[in-house]
Amino acid sequence: MPPSRPRYRLHIQDRDLLLLSSLFESRALTLKHAADFCFEGRLGAAKKRIQKLKSASLIASRQYRVCEPMVVFLTQRGLHLLKSQGREASQLPRFWLQNRNLPSQATLDHEMQVLDVKAAFYAAVRTNSNIGIREFSTCPRLHQFRARKAGQFGDLVAVKPDGFLRLTNSFPKCEEHTFFLELDRSTETQETLALRLGSYLDHYKSGGFARQHGAPASAYKQYAFRVLVVFKTAERRNNTVERLLGLNPPVLTQAWLSTFDEVIADPLGSIWLRPLDYLAAVKDSSFDPSGKQKVGEYERSSLREVFIEQNVIKRNLLSHAASLGSFTGGPRGNVRQS
Repeated sequence: MPPSRPRYRLHIQDRDLLLLSSLFESRALTLKHAADFCFEGRLGAAKKRIQKLKSASLIASRQYRVCEPMVVFLTQRGLHLLKSQGREASQLPRFWLQNRNLPSQATLDHEMQVLDVKAAFYAAVRTNSNIGIREFSTCPRLHQFRARKAGQFGDLVAVKPDGFLRLTNSFPKCEEHTFFLELDRSTETQETLALRLGSYLDHYKSGGFARQHGAPASAYKQYAFRVLVVFKTAERRNNTVERLLGLNPPVLTQAWLSTFDEVIADPLGSIWLRPLDYLAAVKDSSFDPSGKQKVGEYERSSLREVFIEQNVIKRNLLSHAASLGSFTGGPRGNVRQS
């Protein structure tokens, strides 16, 4: 029998616990984020309930910059309530819990953009009755893993994804699709970014992801996933694609790339570019990376960006699954990847 809920100045509802859990995991939320995640997009309902939770000292608010949305965060009283209900997220180490409400401005900016991407998925799913979100975690510690960087055989390195997403769709058949999320803010070198993305391929092929789900490494094909990478600009995206193609082994289909504006507009639309599709689009053209003298050099070319947009095939996360050999229904809804 679950423990009884402590007494507060309001009746604690299941939606309150959902909101508090979201705040714990995400560290901070804007009103719009809270509405998208917990109130089916209804801003008015979210605002009223948040005011009541603030009055009960379960959450607090802070405005980091003038003219920016106010964010709300979990108080120690709210954390105590989560713990009393045995919520999984509150079982993390104490030292980590104590630092959840102390982000730097740069960290907060990054986390808010990750949550913008998450909110875009929730908004898109609300308009499609065939698609659901089984899980969308933005807590890096919950889904971190260790893997080798692309083409390297040294020690394992820690990889902390910005997000972990499981989508379900019921048509034409019931399937579940697994994704990691990386949001690039153009603050690291192309080489660093490409090597980290290459680590996802090692995590898959080495059976690391399968082992995390209690399966032997040899069953890795039954535990497939993709990594969604979101960029500020198409230029940064295209340069990263060329870096991924130059890795050993190259990343061809594991990473799906798009821009922040495209994802915010429609994350379920045909906006995702695979390195393999990029390679097909530029083959035998002046933009073919195999013909470049300095492979991997950052390129600024508006002509290339226009050419890519006109010639590359962009993918929909779900409708192309069968033809890509990515999803055939393995354990826990995960799927086989070619």
